[in-house]
Amino acid sequence: MSIETKEAPRFGLRSFRAKFVLVVGGAVLFDLLMSGGLALWNVQRLSQDATSEVGAGLTKANQDYILSYAGSTASRVDLLLDRVHADVNALAGVLQEQIDDPDRQRQVGATLASENAGSVDVVYDAKGQWAQNLPGAPSVVSVWGYLLGPDHKPLPAVQEDIDDSAVLDLVAPSLLASGSSKLQMYYIGPKERPIFRTAPYTEQAQTFDRLYPGHNTSEFWEFFFPGLYGSWQQWALDPASRPVPSNITQTAPYTDAITGKLIVSFFHPLWTRDRKGVAGTVGADITLDQLAEIVENVKIAESGFGFLTMPNGNVVAINPKSEATIGLVSSSDKGTDGVTGLERSLRRSTQPAIASLDLGSSNDGVIQHVMLQENGEDVPYIVVLRGLRPTNLWSSGPIEKQAMSVGIVVPEREIYAALFAAQDSISKATNRILLYQLLAIIVSLLIVFAAVFGLSKRITAGLSALAGAARRLQSQDYSVRVSIPSKDEVGEVGVAFNKMAEQISFHTENLEQLVDDRTKDLESANKEISTLNDKLRDENVRLGAELDVARHIQMMVLPKARELAAIPGVEIAAYMRPADEVGGDYYDVLQDGGKLKIGIGDVTGHGLESGVLMLMVQSVARALQETGEGDPLQFLERLNRAIFKNLERTNSDKHLSLAFLDYEDEQLTLSGQHEEVLVMRDGIDVERIDTIDLGLPIGLEQDISPFVATRNIPFASGDVVVLHTDGVTEAEGPRGELFGLDRLCESARQRYGASAEDMKTGIVEDLMAHIGTRKIHDDITLVVMRHR
Repeated sequence: MSIETKEAPRFGLRSFRAKFVLVVGGAVLFDLLMSGGLALWNVQRLSQDATSEVGAGLTKANQDYILSYAGSTASRVDLLLDRVHADVNALAGVLQEQIDDPDRQRQVGATLASENAGSVDVVYDAKGQWAQNLPGAPSVVSVWGYLLGPDHKPLPAVQEDIDDSAVLDLVAPSLLASGSSKLQMYYIGPKERPIFRTAPYTEQAQTFDRLYPGHNTSEFWEFFFPGLYGSWQQWALDPASRPVPSNITQTAPYTDAITGKLIVSFFHPLWTRDRKGVAGTVGADITLDQLAEIVENVKIAESGFGFLTMPNGNVVAINPKSEATIGLVSSSDKGTDGVTGLERSLRRSTQPAIASLDLGSSNDGVIQHVMLQENGEDVPYIVVLRGLRPTNLWSSGPIEKQAMSVGIVVPEREIYAALFAAQDSISKATNRILLYQLLAIIVSLLIVFAAVFGLSKRITAGLSALAGAARRLQSQDYSVRVSIPSKDEVGEVGVAFNKMAEQISFHTENLEQLVDDRTKDLESANKEISTLNDKLRDENVRLGAELDVARHIQMMVLPKARELAAIPGVEIAAYMRPADEVGGDYYDVLQDGGKLKIGIGDVTGHGLESGVLMLMVQSVARALQETGEGDPLQFLERLNRAIFKNLERTNSDKHLSLAFLDYEDEQLTLSGQHEEVLVMRDGIDVERIDTIDLGLPIGLEQDISPFVATRNIPFASGDVVVLHTDGVTEAEGPRGELFGLDRLCESARQRYGASAEDMKTGIVEDLMAHIGTRKIHDDITLVVMRHR
C-alpha cells in the first residue's frame, strides 16, 4: 500500500518561492533594462556612424569584388589552358616513349600498318603535288611534295615516320573525347621530314592549298611558324634557356588552315633519344570561341564587361557589344611570314585613355580610373587588369615569356548608384530598429513578470512534495509516493523517486530470494558456455585437419629433392614457405628428355583459394608438357586459356603472375610476366632481367597472345639463375623496412661459386635474419639454378 503526498507551496518571505521570484525576476529585469538601453544607444550610435562610413566601405567592397571577379575569371582561363596542357603532355608522353624505345616503336607501327592500312597508305594528288591518305581513317596524314620520291611515293624514312605516327589513332580519339574541348590533335615530323598527321580526319592538304599558296614547295616550319623550331633546338641544347620552365609552347591566335576558324595552338616538342635534338612535335588546337566564352559572359553591375588581351595589347576575346565602349577596331592580319592572325589592338583604340592604358605587370590587380567618351561626354570608368600564368608564347620569331591578361571594365556611376541606395536603406532600417526595440522591451518585461511568477509556483510545488516524501522515507516509511503532474525535470525527479521507493521496498522484502535466483541463473549460464566451448574446440580441430590435408596435397605436387638431383648438367634447389596453412605461390620443374622447363608464379592473395589455383596451374602445365608442346609462346597462351575458363566457371577474381624458363643446349628462353630474374656469370655483377614486357597476368584476359614474348639468355658452365616471388623482396624487418631486390642480389653474389643448395640455404638464412620476429605476411618461394 502506498500513500501519495502533496504539500502546498508556501509564499512567505523566507520560502524558496519568494527567493526564486526575487532573484530570477530581479536578474531578468536588470538584464532587460541594461540590454534594452544599450541596444537603443548602440542603434543611435550606429545610425550616426553608418552614414559616414558606408561610402568608403561599399566602395572598397565593390572594388574588392571587381578584383576578385577579375582574379576568378583569370583562374578559369588558366584552368582551361591547364587542362589542354595536360592532354598535350599525355599525347607527348606516349609518342616520346615510342621514340625512346625504337624496337617497340617499330613493332607498334608495323602492327598498326597491318591492321589499318588506311592510316599509312597515301595517294598522290597531281594537282596539289602532295600525297595524303584517303577518308575513312581516324586521322589524316599529309606528305608534302619535297618528301616524295620520283615515283610520287614517300621516301623510305618518311614512310617509316608515317607508320610510327599511326599510334596517334590509338591515343588522340580518347583525349579528344575527354578533358577540355579540343578542335583537333596532331603530330608534325622533324624539320627534315615534317609529315602532318591530324585527328580527326579532314581535307587537310586541300585547305592548305587554298589558304596558303606555295606552302608545298617551302620548308614547312619556316613557312608557317618562323623561329619556332629554332627555339626548340636551343631548348634541346640548353633546357635552362626555356623562358618558362615548361615544354608547352602556346601560339598567338591565328586562322586554322584546316577548319578556317580562329584558334590557339599548344605545341609540345618531341626529343631525340639522346635529348640533343628535336624529333617533331605534338599539339592540340582550341578555338578562340572557348576562351571568348569565359570573358564574354562576364557581367559586372548593369553594363560592366570583360576582355582577354595579349601582352602587345591585341584583344583576343570580348563581348561584341562592348567593342565600341573601349573603341576597338578589328582587322585580319596576314603578315609577311607565318599563319594568318587577328589584329584588334588596344593601342589602336579610338578612346585615348584605352590606347594609353599601361598593360605592364606593375598594374596587375590595380584599379585604374579612366575617362571614356560616350555621346560626346566624358564618363568615368574603372578598369582592372589581371595577368594569367606566364607561358612560352610564339607570335613570330623566337619564343618569349609572355602572359595574357583578363580585363574588367565597369562604369563608376553604377558603383555609386548602389552606394546611395545602400545609405538610404540603412537610414530607414535604423528607424525601424529603434521602434521595434522599444516595443520588444516593453512586451518582454510583461512576459517575464508573468512567466517568473507562474514558474515559481510550478517548480516549488514539486520540490516541496519531494522534500516531505524524502523525510518520510528517511524514517523508513517505504510506502510513501509523490504526485507531481508536471512533465519537466521536476516531474522526472518525482517519477524516479517513486521507482526508487518501490525498489527499496521490494529489495528489503525479497533480498534473500533474489540472491538465490541469481545464483541459479549464473550456474545455468556457466553450463551453456562450457557446452559451446566444447563444440567450438571440436570444430577448430576439424577445420585444422582439413587445412592440413590441403597443405599436404599442395606439398606433394612440388618437385622432390631426388628429382632435382637427377637432372643432368644443372643443379636446382628450391624453398617454399606459405604465409597461411595453404599458400598461393607456384614453382615446378618439368623434364622432357634433354629439355627442362622451370616455372614460377604468384597467385594474388594467399590461403585455400589461392592454393587451389596454384594446383590448377601445376596440373595444366604438367598436361601441356606431356602433350609435347615445345613452343614457349603457345605453351603460355594455352595454359592461360585453360586457367581463364576455370576461373570464369568458379566465379573467382584471382589471377597470377607466371614466368617459365626453357633450358636446352646451354640456352635459356624466358617467357611470361613475373618478378625480375637474376643472372650471375662471374660472381661480381648481377644481371637483372625485367619480365614486364614478356607477358600478362594469367587468368586476367582470355587471349594474351598480343602481349606474350620471349627472351633468350645464354647459360654456360658456372652461370647461376635465381627466381623468386615478391614474398622475398617485400618481407618486412622489425622496423618495417623491406628485404628488397638489392639485398637479394647482394646475398646471391656473396655465395656465387657454392652449390645451388648452399646458395639457396644462405639466401634463406639472410632473409629470415632480416625478418626476425616479424610476422610473415606473404608466401615465400626461392629457386636457384646453377649450371654445373
